Amino acid sequence: MSTYLHKAEEKKKNRYINRLLNLGVYKTKNRQLYELSLQQLEQEYDKVTSKNP
Repeated sequence: MSTYLHKAEEKKKNRYINRLLNLGVYKTKNRQLYELSLQQLEQEYDKVTSKNP
């Protein structure tokens, strides 16, 4: 992966982590947020926000 794409993905992951932290989510069942992939973070965010419209 190019450096540019890697940095862009890291920024997107950090945005999702910050959004989840602001919603009071600090980890999933057995993993810290920083351990999750971008796709897993997106899924967790969608799951949390669909419960709290």
